[in-house]
Amino acid sequence: GAGLGLLFKMLSSCAKVGDPCPGQPYKGGNFCAFLPDNREGQKTAVLLKKAFEQGLTFQIKSCNGEERVTWGLIPHKTSWDGGKARNGYPDAQYLREVCTVL
Repeated sequence: GAGLGLLFKMLSSCAKVGDPCPGQPYKGGNFCAFLPDNREGQKTAVLLKKAFEQGLTFQIKSCNGEERVTWGLIPHKTSWDGGKARNGYPDAQYLREVCTVL
């Protein structure tokens, strides 16, 4: 079926006050999330966009000695398949769960 794809482009930068290592450079990256193209999916996309604008979508984590951007606590579907275990579909509860978190 048709779906919505959200692309987040996180640029490499320096961590700000409040991040785990202020002043440390960190690595960005491209992050994709997928939603079904229906009323629920579109509503969720709007909420995810608001969360992103408030800085809630990503966090900076230390990985093998370098700081890098990773997904935060809000669950995102990063694949169309693989089921819940692989952050994919099918997952009948996902839209309800993510809206509760948001």
